[in-house]
Amino acid sequence: MPLRDADHDAAPLAAQSDLPFEETLAKIRSLLPEKLHRPQVGIVCGSGLHTLAAAIRDIIEVPYASIPGFGKSTVPGHKSALAFGLIGPGEGVPAVVMLGRLHPYEGHKLSTVVYPIRVMARLGVKNLIITNAAGALNKDIAVGTIVVIQDHIALPNLTGMNPLLGPPVGPEYPRFLPLSAAYSASLRRLAFLAAHKLQLGRDALAEGVYAWVSGPTYETPAEGRMLRNAGADVVGMSTIPEVLAGKEEGLEVLVLSLVTNMVVIPDKYRSIREEVEAELAGKAVARRAEEVVSHEEVLLIGKQKAEVMKSLVEKIVDLIARAA
Repeated sequence: MPLRDADHDAAPLAAQSDLPFEETLAKIRSLLPEKLHRPQVGIVCGSGLHTLAAAIRDIIEVPYASIPGFGKSTVPGHKSALAFGLIGPGEGVPAVVMLGRLHPYEGHKLSTVVYPIRVMARLGVKNLIITNAAGALNKDIAVGTIVVIQDHIALPNLTGMNPLLGPPVGPEYPRFLPLSAAYSASLRRLAFLAAHKLQLGRDALAEGVYAWVSGPTYETPAEGRMLRNAGADVVGMSTIPEVLAGKEEGLEVLVLSLVTNMVVIPDKYRSIREEVEAELAGKAVARRAEEVVSHEEVLLIGKQKAEVMKSLVEKIVDLIARAA
């Protein structure tokens, strides 16, 4: 006998029970002392930025491999564990840190990529600080700058690779999530106040738009030029799925992008035709070295700026606690 329309509607939602939230939470809490059971702040570490864990005291690491529902981070510069502990002076703020994120280009399903964010929300997190390593499209943003993201362009989202595709996690979740205010104005304000209190130079931080691309290839010059012309200031291969899940879970979201390289966008392409014609005419030809970006370069800048990023995040968490 065919299912009634209501049964058709209910069946996909029932499939969401496959997400093992209760098992996940029980496992995590079984490994933690009571004071760390309900973290208030969640932090996601980008490439080379897992040293943010140094801001935590009384730290307890829980490997992803031991947590039901979690994938494994395989990218160099990313550890594969959650770190729980306290951040800030006095009693400190309970926090949970992802020491390495999950990416779709590693082969993870988008539901797996954002599962840690959903778990953070169920643990009690209200404020989510996401960090990443990014390439600069804007010529005025120098390598080493921390960009406070104010908006994004997500090409995968627009072309069928959106983490919110499919049935909602539950009936109380919005079917159509508004993103015009995806990035918390109050947390962005705290980021600049924190930089002031740390006496960072004005050029240490910037504001900008993040472009999400799926990776794992770096952008071609034409792709970089297109993103720049579309209004993006930095580009990376992560973050936006976590932003969407965080917003859907009702979290305040802040994204800090550390610029680790300039995207290769030459003003003029090398013309092989002109070189050949010059050779045939007997003229000397000066061949330019091709510019390339490497993950090693990304990790190096991450290492160099790790202390600044750690201090900034630590101060932001302190200000969050004071504002509560």
